[in-house]
Amino acid sequence: MAGFGGIAAVGKSIELVLNTGFEAVPPIDDELTQAVLVRTDDIDPPAMAVPRPGLSILLYRVDFDKVTRPGWSAVSAEDGRSYLPLDLHYLLTAWGDNAEHEHRVIGRTLQILERPAGLGSAQLLPGGDWGPAESVQFVLEDLPTEDLMRTFDSLRCNFRLSVPYLVRIVVIVTGAAEPGPPVLTAVRGMRTGSRR
Repeated sequence: MAGFGGIAAVGKSIELVLNTGFEAVPPIDDELTQAVLVRTDDIDPPAMAVPRPGLSILLYRVDFDKVTRPGWSAVSAEDGRSYLPLDLHYLLTAWGDNAEHEHRVIGRTLQILERPAGLGSAQLLPGGDWGPAESVQFVLEDLPTEDLMRTFDSLRCNFRLSVPYLVRIVVIVTGAAEPGPPVLTAVRGMRTGSRR
């Protein structure tokens, strides 16, 4: 199970997988396309930390996994450790000098991410404290257009061609069971000796 660094390691792993795929088969002939893990500040004008042609990878929401959380709670009750199964919501946005370039970047991105359908512990970058059998899945998220538009309304940049992806399930776990505070016992109202 992952440690707290698992969230960051997933983002960097996606960045590496996409950049490796862009190098192998460039979306745009004779141009280097780069995927970049970004914060919202990096895509707000005038900062723009994304090269063109490029793809920004924005983690815009972290949510607990509603389906698996009860099962992990049962495991927690057995071994005394805390488990938090997470869904990571990413927005992958194409940046190019024209519409065709942006379409090609998105097309190649989809091709790369749909091929493995996820990453195993061997492909996940270190820093996440991954278990030997751990993996995450990539799922093209069904995000209504209205929700996507609302996401861009909260950013300072204009709407851009984007694809929402869900990465599941990253299970964050605490270390060994931590001992609770010591239990103190007191008895009140008890007397010893004889009564008269």
